[in-house]
Amino acid sequence: MSISSAMNAGVAGLSANSSRLGTISDNIANASTFGYKRAEAEFETMIVGQGRGLYTAGGVRTSTQRVVTQDGAVVTTSHPLDLAMTGRGMLPVTSLMDVKNGVEPTLLMTRTGSFRPDADGILRTSGGLVLMGWPTAADGTIPLVPRDTPAALRPIVIESNRPVGDPTTRVEIGANLPATETAPTGSGDAVPVQVQYFGNLGTLESLNISFTPEQTNPAGLSNSWLVEVRDSASADAMVSSFRVTFDDTQALGGTIAGVAALTGEPYDAASGTITLDVGGGEIELFVGVPGGATGLKQLAAPFSPSSIIRNGAPAGQLVTVEIDGQGQVNATYDTGFIKTLYRIPVVDVSNPNGLEAIEGQAFKPSHESGSFFLWDAGSGPTGEIAGYSREASTTDIAQELTHLITTQRAYSSNAKIIQTVDEMLQETTNIKR
Repeated sequence: MSISSAMNAGVAGLSANSSRLGTISDNIANASTFGYKRAEAEFETMIVGQGRGLYTAGGVRTSTQRVVTQDGAVVTTSHPLDLAMTGRGMLPVTSLMDVKNGVEPTLLMTRTGSFRPDADGILRTSGGLVLMGWPTAADGTIPLVPRDTPAALRPIVIESNRPVGDPTTRVEIGANLPATETAPTGSGDAVPVQVQYFGNLGTLESLNISFTPEQTNPAGLSNSWLVEVRDSASADAMVSSFRVTFDDTQALGGTIAGVAALTGEPYDAASGTITLDVGGGEIELFVGVPGGATGLKQLAAPFSPSSIIRNGAPAGQLVTVEIDGQGQVNATYDTGFIKTLYRIPVVDVSNPNGLEAIEGQAFKPSHESGSFFLWDAGSGPTGEIAGYSREASTTDIAQELTHLITTQRAYSSNAKIIQTVDEMLQETTNIKR
């Protein structure tokens, strides 16, 4: 009977509007929750089979979903480890419980988070979400990693009490060697230069370099110098010796014509370097390329070391950790040394609104969301990662209060339907009396 279906439709309407009231209440309650994505309740008509000239009320039902694709406003904070996405994508996180239990972490996602190192140095939120990233190699680069699986991701750990040094791997020397010293009338004295570098343990060592003019041309300048390099970390043993010959033509006068290694590794003309095997490892010594404008020169002027450049730093204590727009986790030490520890990728899925919401403003992939891919921040369709930032809730209080009024009226109207049907059934019962 249509009167019975009307009763059922009214009950369904009460249930549907109750569900919508729940989403509205949740949205309003989380209006100040960073990273919250508002929920929506959509009404769907239910149709019951009907015959010719007959109508049976089917009622209504609701389906709810999170509007993950709607971005909240980015709010500036005062802490470098407050993170938010600016654009598409999410930060990779996992459960602190998985990390503590030593099980393979489950990939979760969040749009924003206030991350702090705990007692073990693990970067996590107060709700137990651990930030994940790819560890860097010794030179700060990221090795080849799979992008469709979290297998290479690791919890980000900040060791704040561990001193860190940066061994020297490259030294560049620029100097003018006096051309007149290669004449038979020159003094023939060696010119010493000491270049300090940092060893693997942060110790300060030195390369003792001597430049000796070769007076092999009785008729004039030989334009040739013997260079010997000794290492203090190797008991001042000679680690390289080579002969540098300079050009005396009009076009290239004073530049390097050639370098011939006598002991140690050969000279690489393309890069202008010689590899030194010192006590702490290998150091590239740049002396200049043939015909180049930098490195060693020979002109009729006094000896002058114009520039000595080295990389590396002594052991130092951690001062601060910041994350740049490309997701690089950069640690700064009190020596001025900056080291990239991790790179945080950005997680993207085909249908963000299909993600399954879990506690703590986090999400996990589902069948509806599709598979994920790990992008470098700012590449492909993804946005960048902003430090000193949080993403605000997407709740619009004015809109939710408007929905609250309409939902309340709809609920009352459905209750009125039930009351009316009850009165009609009562009238039907009274016919028998």
